[in-house]
Amino acid sequence: MESVYEAFFFLKYSGGWSFSEAYNLPIGLRKWFIERLSKQLKDEKEAIENAQNGGGSNSTELTAHNSPRMPKELKNFIGD
Repeated sequence: MESVYEAFFFLKYSGGWSFSEAYNLPIGLRKWFIERLSKQLKDEKEAIENAQNGGGSNSTELTAHNSPRMPKELKNFIGD
């Protein structure tokens, strides 16, 4: 029974589910969501670690040449 409570806690804490949402899920679907959420959190942790270590191939340093530009309409709206 404790493992069921642990599953509810994990879905509530990490996934933002309510207790009643987790409770009312069919067991197979609940297990799938737990496994998928666990995989997602693991992948996100690895991506953060790679970015912190400079290992991300998608990392780009912002410079004056590649910085995002504010749209003219917004620039005129805020008066900058």
